[in-house]
Amino acid sequence: MSSDETPNVPSPRNSREAVREKAQKVHAQQSRARLMRRIILGVVAVVAVGAIGTAITLAVTAQVSKPQLTPGGMDHDGILVSDISAAAVSDEAIATPSPDETEAGGESTPTPEPTTSSTVDIHIYVDYLSPDAGEFERANARQLVNWISEGAATVTYHPVALLTASSNGTKYSLRSAAAAACVATHSPEQFYAFNHDLLDDQPEVNTDGFSDEQLADIAGAVGSDNVKSVRSCIEDQDYVTWAKDATSRALEGPLVGSDDLVLTAAPMIVVNGEAYVGALDDPSEFSQFVLTVASDAYYATESPTPTPAPSPSTTP
Repeated sequence: MSSDETPNVPSPRNSREAVREKAQKVHAQQSRARLMRRIILGVVAVVAVGAIGTAITLAVTAQVSKPQLTPGGMDHDGILVSDISAAAVSDEAIATPSPDETEAGGESTPTPEPTTSSTVDIHIYVDYLSPDAGEFERANARQLVNWISEGAATVTYHPVALLTASSNGTKYSLRSAAAAACVATHSPEQFYAFNHDLLDDQPEVNTDGFSDEQLADIAGAVGSDNVKSVRSCIEDQDYVTWAKDATSRALEGPLVGSDDLVLTAAPMIVVNGEAYVGALDDPSEFSQFVLTVASDAYYATESPTPTPAPSPSTTP
């Protein structure tokens, strides 16, 4: 049996329009999604740039508000030792090897004598983490103290930081050099005692070293006059930048009193502009070197005595 009803089948034209309309809706949704993503990314970028700018501004402001400090009482980045505390060096604290006796029964270790024409200037560059610096201090501290007390020589210590990377990231060499500058600035009478203690009882290389609080405690233990100022200076690391710059200056040279010497190791001992290259643990050898340099300086500056010319004789 036939039927006059037409099946409900969309015409090809209507089908194409429906697909086109659906595609337009999908495209519109995708366009809106892309626009939203761009807006969100733009907002995030603006916030990030603002945060970075704020951080930079704060860092610069902090740097400007805290100027780089320079320690007081320094001469060519060194501390001249002129006041030796009686407690700074004791027989128990320093095991100085006894010098051999001569046939005449006297000690073979010579002592430089002060002269009116020249001065024996000793400059000692120390890294407080260097085992060699500690060895030199323990071996020679007593005779250095004697020379200072007798006026036979001037002794200047230069704290440097060559082993900053050898303390598990704590930068002990740098911090201890800065701490020495704090003591020299705020309590100069106790500098030598503090300097000696840091060299006599050193932490081992590749350990953390003393903390800033412990360094401040050591400064207090040697009798620092201005305990609060010294502690604040050490714990705030006031002179860390100075210590870094002073080390750079020594590495570039020339070292004070010399024409062309540069810092090559710690310790480095310079006497009247000449570097000591002998044994660090032999006070007799070091004393002989100092005496030789002092003698050379004396004879180099001593003016020869003019010989009077004979008077011309008169012939009668």
